[in-house]
Amino acid sequence: MPGSAEYEAHKGLRPQFGTSGELAVQTGIFSELGCRRVIQYAFELARKRQRLGRVTSCTKANALNHGMTLWNEVFDDVSAHYPDIAGDWQNVDAMAMRLMLEPEAYDVVVAPNLFGDIITDLTTVLQGGIGLSPGGNISRTGPSMFEPPHGSAPDIAGRGIANPLAAILTAAMMLDELGRPQWADRVRAAVGRVVEQAQALTPDLGGSAGTSAVGDAVVQGL
Repeated sequence: MPGSAEYEAHKGLRPQFGTSGELAVQTGIFSELGCRRVIQYAFELARKRQRLGRVTSCTKANALNHGMTLWNEVFDDVSAHYPDIAGDWQNVDAMAMRLMLEPEAYDVVVAPNLFGDIITDLTTVLQGGIGLSPGGNISRTGPSMFEPPHGSAPDIAGRGIANPLAAILTAAMMLDELGRPQWADRVRAAVGRVVEQAQALTPDLGGSAGTSAVGDAVVQGL
């Protein structure tokens, strides 16, 4: 940052803005193997969920017409191997609008990292806020890693008001991955009862309870 020793040591390497004609290029890498791996996982997940039986690809080939064209071609190829699962696609901007108007129309959404980051934040708000959002980094070849997307919330550290439900629901996601869906369903049901009863909620959900009190309520629900 300006004023730091590192900044002062390197600032001369960059020409002045407005006079340099400087150009920045960002490259996105799409491999057929990488696209196929994540898209196949999405179709397997839709089959496992047994809900709407649909995978929607979040794309933007009209703007990213090389990498996303490969993504779309792989999506069509994978979709053809899952006749029991409907496959469709939407451009990310249209999907953002439709998610607000008709979220129940979606089952599993598969997206590259950039679009996935955007629409997951959007759907977090739809379901009640980031304090209710579980998250996992799923590996097909080794241990997966699970963490709530909100991170450690350092701005409220030590105040005892952080919403623990995202971390608890993340644990339920981990139980699913470990082959214990019945246990995962029990955890989610307990969280659902706590939210429905609205007697022990943290401030972000309109309540006045602390982190420990909400956790205790979930334990009682179990």
